[in-house]
Amino acid sequence: MSYSRDIAIEFNHCDPAGIVFYPRYFEMTNSVVENFFGREIGYSFARIVAEGCGVPTVRIEVDFRAPSRLGDIIRIALTVVHLGTSSARVRQVSQCDGHVRFEAELTLVWVGRDGRAAPWPSQIREGLQTAIRAEGAQA
Repeated sequence: MSYSRDIAIEFNHCDPAGIVFYPRYFEMTNSVVENFFGREIGYSFARIVAEGCGVPTVRIEVDFRAPSRLGDIIRIALTVVHLGTSSARVRQVSQCDGHVRFEAELTLVWVGRDGRAAPWPSQIREGLQTAIRAEGAQA
């Protein structure tokens, strides 16, 4: 199962040349993760934060393939590629008009109320396992 989201490239995403300023992609990747948790896992970031927990991104590796420009609509697809005890790796691929704009792999960690890595809550783990099984990736 892959989750995807369309994002319209707006003026606030761009540098003076009208192309996406690369740090804005990190905001977009986080937005896709947040929406994935709320829509596919059924556990929103609002709920996670209200419970005093978090899901920070602790590692990002990105390959920028082509620029995105003001007015483009990019589709970012998220796939869960690995599930650990307290971490998960997700892959995101952004495309527009059939061309890859960037590819990213993010490592996410469940952080408990004490601010330390902890095992995923059962509801989240089950959702991540379902996503990973659908892709045939490594659990």
